[in-house]
Amino acid sequence: MSEEVWLATESVGQESSVEVSGVVAKHPKKENVFELQVKDFKILQNAVDYPIALKDHGPDFLMDHRHLWLRSKRQWAILRVRDAVIMAINEYLHQENFIKTDSPIFTPNACEGTTTLFSVPYFDLGTAYLSQSGQLYIEAAIMSVGRCYDFGPVFRAEKSKTKRHLTEFWMMDAEGAFIEHEENLKIQEGLVRHIVRYCLGHCSAELAILERDIEKLKQADAPFVRYTYDEAIKKLNELGSDIKYGEDLGNDDEGILTKDSVVPVFIEKWPKSIKPFYMKRDPENADRVLNDDLIATDGGGELIGGSQRENDHDLLLERIKAEGLNVADYQWYLDLRKFGSVPHSGFGIGLERAVRWICGVEHIRECIPFPRTIGRLRP
Repeated sequence: MSEEVWLATESVGQESSVEVSGVVAKHPKKENVFELQVKDFKILQNAVDYPIALKDHGPDFLMDHRHLWLRSKRQWAILRVRDAVIMAINEYLHQENFIKTDSPIFTPNACEGTTTLFSVPYFDLGTAYLSQSGQLYIEAAIMSVGRCYDFGPVFRAEKSKTKRHLTEFWMMDAEGAFIEHEENLKIQEGLVRHIVRYCLGHCSAELAILERDIEKLKQADAPFVRYTYDEAIKKLNELGSDIKYGEDLGNDDEGILTKDSVVPVFIEKWPKSIKPFYMKRDPENADRVLNDDLIATDGGGELIGGSQRENDHDLLLERIKAEGLNVADYQWYLDLRKFGSVPHSGFGIGLERAVRWICGVEHIRECIPFPRTIGRLRP
């Protein structure tokens, strides 16, 4: 390297763009080590006063500069794992004969409850809502293609300041005709185990950067534990939780239940009073529904929610009315039960929660390029 070129390198600031040319040569002393013998060095853009200096910064500062923080090695690794999870989901579902379809972002009705809807004025047609899930629409599509899934952004206006909640996130919803409760759980377990195997096989360098204990991930590739809701409540009470029968599980309860498990845990057959209207009643207990939540290990929380869907028109109509929903808004959905209805089931997996679990990171905000929470809309 000439003295002129060497002097040019001294003026380069952190995160500048440069072009280096030279010859790759074997190191004269070290075995299996190569070096670049620089012949020319060009500054394409010299960065001055880069805001993220080589020191520790708080999360708010880093999120304010998320557009730059993405360049860090840690964020590079998480983004690549995210891509691998997406690839694994698509690969597994196609192997299981699901085809990818699409559902609308603007919807006229709720899927997961009316209290978490983002509303949008929609021209002369009144109010539209940002989609909470594509489930209702792919239930229509399965009567054409048999098995299908959608994969895209969904929105929940939940005022939750936790490490596991975003207001905008990506969800994969899958649905299949003639799939009942037991097969639904089997498909979900197969998907999660496939994600684990795929990421272990494709992301070893990324997981090493994140210091993820891959032995724990390897252990998760084994048959999952299953509890009914009743069994889970009983076990939680035995382990010191004060949860009462008929209540939903909180974050602490999920942690207690999975603390000593090396594999994710299914909790199935919940009270219908705390689950959405579209879930099918358990034929052995009319107060229960044929559903499941899949809880990840290591504090990963709920990964999947799924259920067999109510395919009886009158029972579904009864549930819609009981929830105080506008029947007219769901008339198209009720039509699916009037014209050739069949038993069917489905489930949804939150992409960022899956990425958080695979990566072993503490906060979900790192698992999406530009997170949206109740306290953040920028950049």
